[in-house]
Amino acid sequence: MTTFPDDLPPWLWSAGVLIAAACIGVLAHAALSAVLQRVVSRKRMPALKAALEAAHRPFRLAVVPLALLAALPAAALPAAPAETAARVLGIALVAALGWTLARMIGAAFDVALTQTGETQIGETDIDARRRRTQLSLFRRLSVLTVGLVTAGLVLTAVPVVRAIGLSLFASAGVAGIIIGIAARPVTANLIAGLQIAIAQPIRIGDAVLVESEWGHVEEITSTYVVIEIWDERRLVVPLTYFLEKPFQNWTRQSSKIVQPILLYVDYGVPVEAVRERLHEIVRSTPLWDGRVWNLQVTDLRERTVELRALVSAANSSQAWDLRCYVREQLIAFLHERFPDALPRSRVELGPPSASGVGSEAPPHPSPSAADEASRRKRG
Repeated sequence: MTTFPDDLPPWLWSAGVLIAAACIGVLAHAALSAVLQRVVSRKRMPALKAALEAAHRPFRLAVVPLALLAALPAAALPAAPAETAARVLGIALVAALGWTLARMIGAAFDVALTQTGETQIGETDIDARRRRTQLSLFRRLSVLTVGLVTAGLVLTAVPVVRAIGLSLFASAGVAGIIIGIAARPVTANLIAGLQIAIAQPIRIGDAVLVESEWGHVEEITSTYVVIEIWDERRLVVPLTYFLEKPFQNWTRQSSKIVQPILLYVDYGVPVEAVRERLHEIVRSTPLWDGRVWNLQVTDLRERTVELRALVSAANSSQAWDLRCYVREQLIAFLHERFPDALPRSRVELGPPSASGVGSEAPPHPSPSAADEASRRKRG
């Protein structure tokens, strides 16, 4: 049993013990941080160094409750206040430790991302986009897992919440069903995140076509995917969408792509001349990657002929520019060299046939009623 000095009141003694314990905890944290920083700087561990720097403040918040818990018996508080203080300090300690671990994990993953130089990646960097997608998803999932576990430990430390939870789970399983249904979206997104991180149907930087919108995958979070559309809008899609519905990934295996260009021209178009002009156009522009070029008649319609030109490019952005450039050049070529090959409507007006078929003599006008009456009167 703790004895107080005769000249000090009990509350002053308790306050002094707790303040001294807090000061000792802060000093111990400062000393430990200095030693760890020196050791890490000597061994050149950038990931561990960044983790320690990120955990500096939250770990100090964890050391202070730990020191107060250790000094609580020496403070000689009454039973009820001592129990309440121990519970509050325990909750603060668990929350601070969870925050510290989350910050350390996030900092370590951030260093792994920046070390590979993948902050700016293009469509051709398949391996870089694969690593960045995995690191980003595992970072979010790890931090989210630590946060959920910490929140669960904190809630179970509160007597009221723990009693309510035990009473609900002790019921006839209804609470478990309700909680399972409520947690289904979270669980589905977590599982979808793991599947995307491992199987990688999409990656950060991929060119995709989703809901008739073309764009690049800008961000993959633990619950949704942000797609930057070509006109700078953002399309937000749930993670489960990419596991349940079909979509187009233009850079899944390679960024190289072949694009069609459709032209609708008159039946009198000189196809071979247009084909030669297409070859000249693609050879004159650096947008063409030199792999594929072709022109074929792919359809015959009532009034026009469909020509399909195929051109290839190194990535989807250059393919779009190449399609527009080739289309413009072919239209200009037809307008300048073969204007009759552009779409037109035909109307043929032939002379009347000699047999009179198809032509009729104009009918004679019938006499009016007044003329008929006057004729009868004269007769």
